[in-house]
Amino acid sequence: QVRLAESGGGSVQAGGSLRLSCAVSSYGYYSTYFAWFRQAPGKEREGIAGIWNSGGITYYHDSVKGRFTISQDNAKNTLYLQMNSLKPEDTAMYYCAADRSDPHSFGAAWYLPSTYNYWGQGTQVTVSS
Repeated sequence: QVRLAESGGGSVQAGGSLRLSCAVSSYGYYSTYFAWFRQAPGKEREGIAGIWNSGGITYYHDSVKGRFTISQDNAKNTLYLQMNSLKPEDTAMYYCAADRSDPHSFGAAWYLPSTYNYWGQGTQVTVSS
C-alpha cells in the first residue's frame, strides 16, 4: 500500500512559480514510479510529468516541457513538481500518482491514469492573467 499526500498548491499570477510536493508513505526506493497529473473542470485527467529510477528517467507532456520539472528526494520520501512560467491554462487540480506493479510498461504508458493504482487527494493550482 502506498499513500500519497500533495501540498503546495495555491493562487499565482501568470509568469509566477509554485512547487508542489507529494509525501509518499511505504516508499520503495527503486521499483516505484511516479507521475503528476492534472484535471481542469470539464476536462479529462492528463499526465504531465513522470519519473522512475530515482530520477534517472523522466517524461513530460509537451505543454509543460521547459517550464515544469519533476524530481524526487529519496531521503525525504517526497516527490516534487517545480512549476515555472505558469500560464492561466495551467489552472487545474494537480494529483500525484504511484505504482510498482509493471515498471517495464512505464515508458509507454506513464501518462495514462490507468497505469497507477495509488493517488493523492489533489491540490488546487489557480493561475490568473
